[in-house]
Amino acid sequence: MSSTNSMNSLVPPVFIFVGHSGSGKTTLVEKLLPELTARGLRLATIKHAHHKVALDREGKDSWRYKQAGAAMSMLVTADELQLVADAVDRRDPEQLAERFLGEADMVLAEGFSLAPGVKIEVLRRACGKPPRCAIDDGLIAIVTDMDEVYPLLPHFALDDIAGLAVFLLEHAAR
Repeated sequence: MSSTNSMNSLVPPVFIFVGHSGSGKTTLVEKLLPELTARGLRLATIKHAHHKVALDREGKDSWRYKQAGAAMSMLVTADELQLVADAVDRRDPEQLAERFLGEADMVLAEGFSLAPGVKIEVLRRACGKPPRCAIDDGLIAIVTDMDEVYPLLPHFALDDIAGLAVFLLEHAAR
């Protein structure tokens, strides 16, 4: 795959990983990144935070530009860039991917359990909670140690990173 997004669309395929706090969503995405990168993909991630996070600090140039009316401000260094943009609309993962992540081959989003889109739930017996999402919410697979939950969906063991990567690639190719 190339950075020109060879999966037939200007919007990269977006997979939303949902689950209760402590279920292992971040760890799973963290393990999927090198697995998919090794297969030639250029990946992007989107994380939904339920609490306020300071993305920009008062007094910094990018903060000053935003205060002066810029809808977006980008900080570019020799190795990285950071974009701070208004998020008054287009907040679900697919809209964000379309707006900002067109260079990616695939987007792995975490959280966004109420947003529309394709979802994979991480559910561990140790968490002692029911699933966050239903099949009608866009759930296409489950990463779990609980065979009895959504038996009609594909199940992946918590450590089956390669199997889940193949599933994501096959789903994205459709």
